Amino acid sequence: MAKEKIVLAYSGGLDTSIILKWLKETYDAEIIAFTADIGQKEELDGLEEKALATGASKVYIDDLQAEFASDFIYPMFQSGALYEGQYLLGTSIARPLIAKRMVEIARAEGATMIAHGATGKGNDQVRFELGVAALAPDIKVVAPWRLDTFRETFPGRAEMIAYAEQHGIPVTASAAKPYSTDRNLLHISYESGVLEDPWFDPSAPENKEMFLLSADPQDAPDKPEMLEIEFEQGNAVALNGEALSPLQVMDKLNELGGKHGIGRVDMVENRFVGMKSRGVYETPGGTILFTAHRKMESLTMDREVMNLRDSLLTRYSTLVYNGFWFAPERLALQALVTESQKNVTGTVRVKLYKGNVIGAGVKSPVSLYNPDIATMEADPSQAYDQNDATGFISLNALRLKVATSVEQNK
Repeated sequence: MAKEKIVLAYSGGLDTSIILKWLKETYDAEIIAFTADIGQKEELDGLEEKALATGASKVYIDDLQAEFASDFIYPMFQSGALYEGQYLLGTSIARPLIAKRMVEIARAEGATMIAHGATGKGNDQVRFELGVAALAPDIKVVAPWRLDTFRETFPGRAEMIAYAEQHGIPVTASAAKPYSTDRNLLHISYESGVLEDPWFDPSAPENKEMFLLSADPQDAPDKPEMLEIEFEQGNAVALNGEALSPLQVMDKLNELGGKHGIGRVDMVENRFVGMKSRGVYETPGGTILFTAHRKMESLTMDREVMNLRDSLLTRYSTLVYNGFWFAPERLALQALVTESQKNVTGTVRVKLYKGNVIGAGVKSPVSLYNPDIATMEADPSQAYDQNDATGFISLNALRLKVATSVEQNK
């Protein structure tokens, strides 16, 4: 009989290298390694050779950057999602795309199982598995870190390194990088290790080498740089007059944001599995895009539509963070978001300077701002009668007066 096939989400690091070999031996299965190219850059070098040498029967390294930008980053940014007021969801939004592609490969290869190297304490295990459940409920998911047999074999990194040496698995493990990283087109995250102490200061001069995408704001250029971003229906389509694809927009904004030290976040967040964790993030391009998009909305989006959309932002952000990208409620919210963006069209000008994205002008052919109405001078359009404000205020003040009278009469 043909061996069972398992599709493994493979990064080439210590954990997934060990897991690849362990799965092959434990399940006597054929392991198909899959790596999603979503902007890791040089981290992908040599992965195919390494996976094959470790025991994979086949390796997929798929460039998903364009799809990541257009079908995941852009729709999320239309919503204005920001988890717990700080996090632009760089890792969270990548997981459903990886799950989607793993399911596609499993179908094409006739695999019955999917495996990942996410730990049993993190959010990624939830995101991967909810994505698979939504897309292919018949496919079984293997999570080695949640299996007693795996944890008993590898109680710590020392045992994993010894196993790698015993089986000739090439891995790099040292104390030179005392934290873990996850990089993609939208951001890079840093967590665990020395960062588990929330008093540790990653911005201190001695830790400057930790950051990969952005200059220290203190070292950024002393001269600000102006940038014009053109939007069509909530999506950035051009920079400084040059039409660009979503992927090209993200690449260019990352370059500019990194140059000016934009997009660093250091926060303690609430994981879906119940614990707090400390994360440090660099999101240079995303921070520029987020700020510019909000400014474009301020000129073109109806007040009540904005209020309704914003009232759902916490829900939308939490759905993405927790792994419910393919859930019906997220799809329903996305339909509302898409409708809210139909007039978010125009140009935003921002100034990039030492970690800051500073608004420097906004214009639109469908602007809802009318200077004739808003002016403090005489209103030539006579669209607003100031006398109307008297009754407006009286009606809105009525319930306040009644409540105060009740309190005074107690």
